[in-house]
Amino acid sequence: MTADDGRDPFERRRLAQEAKDERKVWYFLAYFLFGIHFVAFVMIYAVRHAK
Repeated sequence: MTADDGRDPFERRRLAQEAKDERKVWYFLAYFLFGIHFVAFVMIYAVRHAK
């Protein structure tokens, strides 16, 4: 038996959707942080190589 056997289908569906939403938030955070660092490195490169 699993821990979810006592829960109704709506509760299981809500928990599954919550896990999916949390995963989306982590992906968004990862892409956001990568993008910020990418832009920062490009700006550093531009400033260091400006004449």
